[in-house]
Amino acid sequence: MNPLARLRLQLTAWYAAVFTLVLALLGTGLFLTIRHQMSRHVDRSLSAAAAALEQAARIRETERDSARGVVVDAVDELHIPDRSLYLFDENERPIKPAEAPGWVLDATHQAVRSKHGYRNLDAPDGRELRIYAGRFTGTTGTPYIAAVVADRMELEDEYSSLIETFAAAALTALLLVAGGGYLLIRKSSAPVERSMDQMRRFMADAAHELRTPITVLRTRAEVAAGQDREPTRDAATLQAIEREATRLGEITGNLLTLARADAGEWPVAREALYLDDAVAGAVEAARTLAEHKRVVVEVGTFEEAKILADPALVRQLLLIVLDNAIKFTPAGGRVRLDVSVQDGRAALVVTDTGIGIPADQLPHVFERFYRGDAARSQAEGAGLGLAIARWIAEVHGARIDIASEPGVGTRVTLGLPLAL
Repeated sequence: MNPLARLRLQLTAWYAAVFTLVLALLGTGLFLTIRHQMSRHVDRSLSAAAAALEQAARIRETERDSARGVVVDAVDELHIPDRSLYLFDENERPIKPAEAPGWVLDATHQAVRSKHGYRNLDAPDGRELRIYAGRFTGTTGTPYIAAVVADRMELEDEYSSLIETFAAAALTALLLVAGGGYLLIRKSSAPVERSMDQMRRFMADAAHELRTPITVLRTRAEVAAGQDREPTRDAATLQAIEREATRLGEITGNLLTLARADAGEWPVAREALYLDDAVAGAVEAARTLAEHKRVVVEVGTFEEAKILADPALVRQLLLIVLDNAIKFTPAGGRVRLDVSVQDGRAALVVTDTGIGIPADQLPHVFERFYRGDAARSQAEGAGLGLAIARWIAEVHGARIDIASEPGVGTRVTLGLPLAL
């Protein structure tokens, strides 16, 4: 498993663990709250049942005092589902029903003397019960005790059902969160993965580009060291070594530029300068290469265009574009530059009559170390120039575009914001 995949799994595990902890804390607080609410609900139902029993006892007294025959006992007629009702006299002797278990009598005695009248008790058969007992007086002033008993398991059953429902929902949510979290982490880390792939390719390409001049230098030095000194041959060897050292220095310098650019460590100055003047200076600097290749460099439209930019970086950008245009234009060809102001931007257009770039290679020309097959056979280079050119354009808020047709030529367009 590669490190990035392992990191994704670790982040997903941490994400799921944190979510589980949150669910556990939330569930615990929720269960405690619901349990308390359910307990209060049971207590209220016991109190309500006791009030109904008190009302029935008062009705019983009234009917007994006013009736002239046999009457229906209101206490006997009172039935509340899942509740056991007991009516006692003031000495805690059973009235209805006529007999009460000893453990109910004991619990009633303790509940009556407690502050709130509620007690938990265990029945001899193992049931967990809840009792409420309270004193009241009938219509004739006779004191009574009303006691109501409920099975606490009805609360536990509801509580267990709630726990099972919440556990199923939490497990489903955890699976969804883990799956969604992994997909989210995978999507979020995709740019990192692409950056790592680009870094690996960059290092491999850099090593490949550096290996060639280093190998040439070592081979030349070894051959020269093994031969007798001969001025003409030694001069040719030293010239070859100088060329490879120069190429090695250029590659190293470009790599350093890109590394500092990626790290954001390259200071970019902002000075007012005229693009037409900068272009004129770049043309003069590139004229030697153009003459050597017998390529004509001409200037067309040349309007004054003031910009805010780093002079050194703008010069480097212009030289890269000009150098590429001249290198890939055969002898007798032409390179034309136009500077104008269009739509509030300074526009530089470099057109050449070179070999052109195939359509399938155009999307890749700004990639580091990329060189098309035609470019490799036409000129030397590490394929870093246009990558640097794009970075320079980006830090200046500019846009650089390339259009090309094989066998016809290439057109490079650069647009920079005008200085206010």
